Order: sequence, then C-alpha cells, then structure tokens
Amino acid sequence: MRRDAIATAAVSIAWGLVVSVGGYAIVRAIQHFVFTEPSPATLVWSAHAGFFWRAWTVAYAGGMASFVVLVTPHRSLAAARALPRGIAIATGLLALQTVFFP
Repeated sequence: MRRDAIATAAVSIAWGLVVSVGGYAIVRAIQHFVFTEPSPATLVWSAHAGFFWRAWTVAYAGGMASFVVLVTPHRSLAAARALPRGIAIATGLLALQTVFFP
C-alpha cells in the first residue's frame, strides 16, 4: 500500500472513533430528556437494553463518518489537522454527559 493510502485510512478510522464517542454523549443526553429510562449506573437488569442500542447507533454513525473521510482523500490533510480539535470536543462532550446524565 502507498503511504498516502495508509495515512488516509488511519485518519478515517480515527474520525470514525471520534464521531462515535461524541455521538454517544449526545445521544445519551437526548435520551435522558426524551425517555424516562432509569439510570444505567443504578440498573442491574432491564428487558430494554438502551446502552446497546445507543452503542450500535453511534457505531453506525462513526462508520458513516469514517467512510466520508475515506472517500474524500483530497481533504485528508485538513481532516488530520482538525482531528485534535475533534478529539477535544468529543472528550468534553463525554465528560459532560458522564457528570450530568449518568
């Protein structure tokens, strides 16, 4: 493989992971207000496993984001430069979600 293709694939996968993490925090916050499910921190068992649906949903969204970054190779340098900012935003969203919407 060419070095550019490997770098593009790595940036693509990284963006997919960043979107998944940030997306989970956003989806959890939305579901906290929309649905009245109990807190996952205090729940032992439930017939409706909301965590798994959230995880599958954001994994799908991360895969779509990864594919978008992958098919736009001319923008891979811009995507790589924006990656630290994206990581910081996703980390902040996850921290806020953890504190306010467990």
